[in-house]
Amino acid sequence: MKILLLGANGQVGWELRRALAPLGNITALGRTGADLANLEGLRGIVSTARADVIVNAAAYTAVDKAETERDLATRINATSVGVMAEEAKKSGALVVHYSTDYVYDGTKSSSYVETDTTNPLCHYAATKLAGEDAIRAAGVRHLIFRTSWVYAPRGHNFPRTMLRLAATRKQLTVVADQTGAPTSAELIADVTAQVLARRPADNLLGTYHLTAAGETTWHAYARRILALAKAQGFALQAGPDDVAPIATVDYPTPAKRIANSRLATDKLRAAFGLTLPSWDANLDRFLAELPPEGSK
Repeated sequence: MKILLLGANGQVGWELRRALAPLGNITALGRTGADLANLEGLRGIVSTARADVIVNAAAYTAVDKAETERDLATRINATSVGVMAEEAKKSGALVVHYSTDYVYDGTKSSSYVETDTTNPLCHYAATKLAGEDAIRAAGVRHLIFRTSWVYAPRGHNFPRTMLRLAATRKQLTVVADQTGAPTSAELIADVTAQVLARRPADNLLGTYHLTAAGETTWHAYARRILALAKAQGFALQAGPDDVAPIATVDYPTPAKRIANSRLATDKLRAAFGLTLPSWDANLDRFLAELPPEGSK
């Protein structure tokens, strides 16, 4: 299997390098090797790669900044994805792409299923949905994995932010009325590899929700992170009991957040016979693998 991996230096891309390695020959490109803002350059890369599978882990992920950098966010998350899909269609490649819980408006009282109506509330979310639509419009064979609250030992993410703040502050405030499932980049990469290893038939292609099992709030998530970090000897000023809950309205952001990020994974688990671990199952490993600047 010949694999072209885009976004190879991001949180998910970095884990995909490891997880996909046993499946075949990987060409792993980061931003310097494949800038999604350069549409013609991207077209040439995909066209000449002649890959069997194109895994796109690249994206514009600065949710709040996207409100002002609208053109750039659209170019990277939507337009470039359409270019990639068009070229993949020509060569017969399978496209694997990652999307987000933000394509929904968060008003549903239970977990979202893949067929629920989408309704993005911010520009970032709209661009991610547009990227999905571009793939489908191209008619290319594809797997779209919607995920949520992604974290990894590298990159910018919620647990690393909590550890950084707790190292210098004695009190933290965290939103307690948004619910979802923190999902490690490691899990996303491992599931992707397992699915691809099975060389799924066309009837198993399409859109899936891919998150860890269970649910929590940002507030409870923060408390869990700090409790584990304290137990592992991290030098923190604030512990789990020093995290105060606040409402979303008390923490305004340029991009609107959704209250319900829960994604049902029944379709994914049934189609590929997978068992997904609890959202907190990988936190110990996350802490152990942090680079020196984020550790003890």
